[in-house]
Amino acid sequence: MMSDMTAMEEFEHQFATLSADITSKINDIPKKHGNEKKILVNSAEKQMDEAQELLEQMDLEVRGIPAKDRQKYSTRVKSYQTELTRLEKDLRRSKIAFTDLETGRDELFGLEDVQSSEDQVSLIIILSLP
Repeated sequence: MMSDMTAMEEFEHQFATLSADITSKINDIPKKHGNEKKILVNSAEKQMDEAQELLEQMDLEVRGIPAKDRQKYSTRVKSYQTELTRLEKDLRRSKIAFTDLETGRDELFGLEDVQSSEDQVSLIIILSLP
């Protein structure tokens, strides 16, 4: 049991670190342009994948925890999953925020960085603002 708790604590620490780093990158992405922006986006996306894998490991670990503690840790993992989902949405928004008109059009019509119709609608709104 103690090793399970220690493993969960380590996973939680790793997730907190990843989450903070992803958040920092999301905040920096709108300030970047061109290749710099792409590199930062790719790095954030890679960390998102790492965070998702970490959540999967946490879920497996929770299954091995004694029943009396399982619910507490299961609830935490669900909370972390919700946070990761929010970060994914924030990342999509940051990729199109504050883009210049030409870049925005390229992203909209080229669909290179735009991954959903929600992103396309957001970009159209941004591009149509005076």
